[in-house]
Amino acid sequence: MASDPSALPSRLAGALHDAAAVLLPVRCAGCGVGGRVVCAPCAETLRPAPAPGTRGDLRFTAALEYGGAARRVLAAYKDGGRTDAASALAPALAASVVAVARARTGPARPELVCVPSSAAARRRRGYHPVALLLRHAGLRDRRLLARTGERDDQAGLDLAARARNASGALRALPAARGRTVILVDDIVTTGATAREAVRALAAGGATVVGVAALAQTPRRGVPGGVAREASAPPSHA
Repeated sequence: MASDPSALPSRLAGALHDAAAVLLPVRCAGCGVGGRVVCAPCAETLRPAPAPGTRGDLRFTAALEYGGAARRVLAAYKDGGRTDAASALAPALAASVVAVARARTGPARPELVCVPSSAAARRRRGYHPVALLLRHAGLRDRRLLARTGERDDQAGLDLAARARNASGALRALPAARGRTVILVDDIVTTGATAREAVRALAAGGATVVGVAALAQTPRRGVPGGVAREASAPPSHA
């Protein structure tokens, strides 16, 4: 398979972080204990358990609950530069993808599509968190979505503000027409970003057969209400 030049910065960033983990003392991304990228107790919280979830009319499958050590590992990986934790997180994302793929019907083999990072996030991280996890799982995504412009960070916004901020933020590329796809995301909070991605793909002529997520935030309060956390998840990809 031909190498994708656009993936080179991501691969380079991942290789540098992995090399640093070998040469420098390593601490667990979940609890800080020395000696392991993710210690055994924290790794246990990353054991995949794909389960269906809903946010309004959005249906998805997520393998982890975004809380405790799992939350800390994911935050460190996504916004703390701990790409060495990718191998510990990748099996859970892969499990969600497999669960969605198995639940669908039809002859077409679905392709995987990630929500694109903002330009600011790409510059800050140097890699796309979800695409990198997929590669660690032996999977590849297809670039079928693009951003229509820069938007506010979703972190810290309430349900209504997230919906307004996400509305119209994405567009499908011409190559999306006629494709059968699974949308892949990292964290589902209110579902605003995933819902917008599904809308954009459908508007571009793609058939979205499911949404696979690494984690979902716990839902508290009234049924159907917004997921609440003590603090917001890391900024969206």
